[in-house]
Amino acid sequence: MSIRSAQQGAAAALAVLVLALALLARPAFAEGPTEPLTIASRSGRHAFKVEVMRDEAGRAQGLMYRRTMAPDRGMLFDFAQVAPVSMWMKNTYLPLDMLFIRADGTVARIAADTEPLSTRTISSGEPVLAVLELNAGTAAKLGIRAGDKVEHPVFRGR
Repeated sequence: MSIRSAQQGAAAALAVLVLALALLARPAFAEGPTEPLTIASRSGRHAFKVEVMRDEAGRAQGLMYRRTMAPDRGMLFDFAQVAPVSMWMKNTYLPLDMLFIRADGTVARIAADTEPLSTRTISSGEPVLAVLELNAGTAAKLGIRAGDKVEHPVFRGR
């Protein structure tokens, strides 16, 4: 092997290594497109940008494997029909507040500060249309309670 081909081989190996490191450095489950959502509560109006999971695959993935979420972000699970639902925290590293939301947009109940990585089911307690996941402590910090109104197109005309 000539010196030139050895140098070319080393350069190619270095390029592969750099590419592999770049792929490893990016988040495995990056944030997707967001939509505006507002919660109207007694303490005021609170704006968020949420990813909306409208299909079974998206709802199954949810926030699994993510390590961070900005304070003004969340994930809205649209179940497309009113029914009792159960959630869990399997493979979810972030502690979350789960807001179970009726078809008219009112918060039915809040499961606050859920346990990361738990397979314990968290029930809606009644039929709901959607679940909003926010960083743990957000509901308490902002004074969001059962009965407050969530404003998003998912709840229009219902």
